[in-house]
Formats: sequence, structure tokens, C-alpha cells
Amino acid sequence: MNNTTRWLSLAARSFAFGTVLASTAPVMAQEPLELKILAPAAPGGGWDAASRSLQQVMVSAGAAKSVQVINVPGAGGTVGLAQFVNGAKGDGKQMMTMGITMLGAVLTNKSPVSLDSVTPIARLTADPLVIVVPANSPHKTLKDLAAAIKADTAKVVWAGGSAGGADHILAGLVAKTAGGDVRKLNYVPFSGGGEALAEMLGGRVTAGISGYNEFESMIKAGKLRALAISSDQRMAGINVPTLKEQGLDAELVNWRGIVAAPGITAQQRAALSAAIDKTVKSPEWAKILKARGWDSAYLPSDQFAAFMKADQARVKDILVSIGLAK
Repeated sequence: MNNTTRWLSLAARSFAFGTVLASTAPVMAQEPLELKILAPAAPGGGWDAASRSLQQVMVSAGAAKSVQVINVPGAGGTVGLAQFVNGAKGDGKQMMTMGITMLGAVLTNKSPVSLDSVTPIARLTADPLVIVVPANSPHKTLKDLAAAIKADTAKVVWAGGSAGGADHILAGLVAKTAGGDVRKLNYVPFSGGGEALAEMLGGRVTAGISGYNEFESMIKAGKLRALAISSDQRMAGINVPTLKEQGLDAELVNWRGIVAAPGITAQQRAALSAAIDKTVKSPEWAKILKARGWDSAYLPSDQFAAFMKADQARVKDILVSIGLAK
């Protein structure tokens, strides 16, 4: 074999080997996604804040090329849910923020579209709720409030967010564990913490429920008294005892998550899950959590799906017990 023939033979073998390597090499990462996130609430609320925080961090962390946030408010998020399920089917570039309030709203609003239709992607955050009373309230402790609930549940007027939402669910849990008549729960929903605050300070409601950050300034100013935190342990740096510490076996956090459209492929689900995973593990997301006072409650897709199924059953039990669902 002469040198030319030998070189051609080696070149052919090298080409064949390279072809085999190319065919067995891992698939390169796909291009960053161009996404839309539906926030099923008006601008300024928790779901809107979560959506816009994702928008900011997904782009800065390189998890997405672009993210557009669309607000569709109404009926505890069920208007947005219906639009998302009916309009985004099979679209792997659309997601929707949601949370425990939507679980309740689906039941209380008798929504024709359920969360069984969506594709769970991740649980993101979980905020403890705080129970407060005006500074001049006769209820100095949670024990005092629990005694009033047990004596006459209807006389204790609660102020909180939307009917069937996290605040309402917690009020029902507290009434139930305090030994009150949950069928007589007197809960007044407000569209914002400012309205609930005005009603409390005006003496027209007994107690209020919201995220701690919503009432923090009024608590520090001495205008509201924080009686209990709804999480299983105290918030760092905040001297407010939990419900369980004070003898009420109740626990609830206002968690938020993100879901994808129905009918997407396994590959689309994996791509969205990977993008969210990269986002929540980034330094930029950690800064967002700290700035907003959110706790990380990250659960990836499969774990979130199992959690959501279990929490749907728990929320239904609570709402049935207080007469808001059947």
C-alpha cells in the first residue's frame, strides 16, 4: 500500500469514527425559551409579583430568552385558569402562576375548569400567614381569641383576602380547632390588605389574616397585635409564636407555584422544568426571596404534582367543613 492509499484509508476510518461519535453524543442544550406567563390576578398582587419576579430572573439567569407576563384577574384566579386551559393547550411556551387560593376558588366558584387539566411544573414559595387584632382589642392572646370563637363563632368577624383563599381557609381551620361552630364562621373578604386594615382599626372586624409582610409595618408601629403565625415554626427574627405552640393544632402556608398547559409533550415539560430549576437555584432568585420576604418552597414537577393532589383534598375538606364547598 503506497502512502497516498494509506492516508486515504486512515482518513476514511477517521471520518467513520467521527460520524459514530457524533451520532452517539449528547443532544446539545436547546436555545433559551421565549415564554408567556399568565398571572391570574390584577397587577400588584402576590401572583403578579411572583410572575414578574420569574420574568426578571429567568432572563437574567439565562433560563429564558424572553418572558411576557399577562394579567387575567377574576374569581380567585379561575377566570385566568379557564382562559389558560382553553387557550394554551399543547403550547410548551406558556405557563401560569397559581397557589393554594386557586385550589379554594375552584371549589367556591364552582369553576367548570379544574386544576386537574394543567401540567404541574414547580412549587416556588410559601409564606406564613399571621393572625392580628387591633392594639386595643380585648383579645390579648390567641387563647383569648379561641375562647371567643368557641363561645360564639358568629360574633368573631374575620377580615382577609378573597373568599375560599388562604386567609379564609386559615380562619376556618382556627375556628374548627378552637372548638367553634365552623358553619357560623363570619368571614369578610377584601380585595387588599389596606381595606382589611381600615376595618380592623375602625373596630368593625375582630381579627385579620394576611401574609406577615402585609401587616408588618402596623405591627411594628404598635397599631396591630400579632397573635400567631400559621407555619410549623416561627419566622426568623420575628417574635410571634405559632398556632401549634399555643395549643391549636393547625398549620397552613400560602404557597405559590407554576403550571404549564394541558397536552404538552414530555420534552416540553422537561424543558420548562429545567428552566424553572435553573431559575430558582440562581443567586438572582435568592435575592428576590430575601427582598420580598418569601420562603423558598421549591418542589420539582413530579413532587409538586403529588403535593398539589394532596393539598386539593385537604382544602376541600376544610371548605366543606365551613360550608363553602360540597
